[in-house]
Amino acid sequence: MSDDRIATLRARLTEALSPVEIEIIDESARHAGHAGAASGGGHYILHIVSEAFADKNLIQRHRLVYDAVGDMMHSEIHALSIQARSPDE
Repeated sequence: MSDDRIATLRARLTEALSPVEIEIIDESARHAGHAGAASGGGHYILHIVSEAFADKNLIQRHRLVYDAVGDMMHSEIHALSIQARSPDE
């Protein structure tokens, strides 16, 4: 199921933000026994580079990511650590 989540995350982020780089790391196994893991939500680290982040502050960048995957939060995704950069950074 986790591979499906990663594929869905990647597809949504690619469609919304056209990243030049994207890496999604599944850290769910490290959180076994955690309340979020018990409900089935995964823990992920996202490294993403996109022109969409140019001239955006941290909150604006995170909002763009959440807009793309928001309906997955708190059901399929319990925690998402975001590192979002523009290509010039």
